[in-house]
Parts: sequence; C-alpha cells; structure tokens
Amino acid sequence: MIRTMRSDPRAAQTVKAQLRLRQMVLDGQLKPGARVPELSLVEHTGVSRTPIRAALLQLADEGLLEHLPSGGFAVRAFDETEVVDAIDLRGTLEGAAARRVAARQLAHAGLAELRDCVSALDAVVAHHRLGADQFTDYVRLNERFHSLLIELAGSHALRRAIERVVALPFASPSAFVQAQSRLADAHQTLITGQEQHRAIFAAIAAGDGTRAEQLAREHASLAFRNFRSAASRESQQRHVAGGNLIRWRPRSDCTR
Repeated sequence: MIRTMRSDPRAAQTVKAQLRLRQMVLDGQLKPGARVPELSLVEHTGVSRTPIRAALLQLADEGLLEHLPSGGFAVRAFDETEVVDAIDLRGTLEGAAARRVAARQLAHAGLAELRDCVSALDAVVAHHRLGADQFTDYVRLNERFHSLLIELAGSHALRRAIERVVALPFASPSAFVQAQSRLADAHQTLITGQEQHRAIFAAIAAGDGTRAEQLAREHASLAFRNFRSAASRESQQRHVAGGNLIRWRPRSDCTR
C-alpha cells in the first residue's frame, strides 16, 4: 500500500515515481526480462534520479523487478508455477485473516461494513445479464470485501504479508475477473464467488474461525480455476492483470 507523505517532498516524488513505474511495467512499456533504463526513466517521468532509484528498490521489494548481478534492475518474468504459488499463498493468508476476524467475535456494528459489502455484491450478481458496469462494480466490491477481511483481522504483520503478495497483480483477488467476463459462464462464476463471500461472512458472524479459514482458502481456489481457464485461452491472457509478466506455456488448444 502506498501512502503519500505531504510533509516530505522527497517521499512524494518517490511515490509518484513508484506509481508511474509500476504502471509502465503492467502496461508492458517495460518488458519482462529487459533491463530498466534508469536515466531514460528520469527523462520520461520528470522525476530526479534519487526518487527513481528509491522507487526501483521498492518495486524490487514487491517482486516486480529483480536485481541484476551487474547492477541495476530488470523486469521480472513469472512462470505459471509462480502464479499458482502466489495465489495459494494469498489464500493461506486470507484464511488466517478470516480465522482471526471470527476469533475477535466482533459485535454486530463491528461487522456492518463487511455485511454491507456482501449485500452490495448480492445486488450486482442478482442482475440477469451483466454488462461492463456490473463487472466494474463487482471488481470494486470484491476488492473491498478482501480489504475489509484484512482490516478486521487487526494484524499489522498479516496485512503487510498480504500486501506484499497482492503487489503481484496476478495474485490479487480480482486478477482474473475481467478475463472471465468474456466467457459464456462468466455470470455463474461471479455467483459462485459471491456464494463463497456470504459463507465466509456467515462463519465469521458465528464466531467459527475454523470454518471461516477453510472457506476463505476454498475461495482462493476459484482463482485457480479462473487462472487455468485463462492459461488455456490465448484470447483471455491479455486481459489478466499483469498477464504480460507471465510466461504462458504454449498450448495447441488455445482459443485465439
């Protein structure tokens, strides 16, 4: 999570550089495996070399860049196994978060935002046909649900660990939603995801930490299914968040 420090102009410049460089990586302007041209970035972004260097170090810490033996940085490329591992780790951490929230046995008011988020998601998937606006709403609310889960867990260490994982865009909760939106079963996929949201909330409200953890980990397995779908269809791969960083294995049955 990036926080702008208004009282420190240098920190603000670093944040500006970090946001710009991350977008360049995700947009494919900086190619996987390619060396990052620091001097060109200074000219391109209008940010001095010191904030650029700090931003590169931060993106390396997040896992989007890697240090080169000769010095400098290169954009990381990820194989499909690394994507699976990242999704699995997110599921494990979110399961731990759900268990902690349930164990806290928050009062009705303490769960109000999470309850409202689930209700808003219910309203989205209740549409008989989903257009671009509904998918956009689902992505926003889905991200909100997962963020609230971490917030309500009340653990800085857990929050930091999850933020590090989801800094890899293909590991985020909504990484494959837009890719799935182009398939015939897209609506059913969202319905399934929302049924899992409701079940997780019910277990948390009941104070059943074991059940909440199990359900949250099962929920991450939906991302595995969506990833396998994208991996088998070349037409979906370009719509996966951070898909340009993944070395997709060639498949003879890819749908173009």
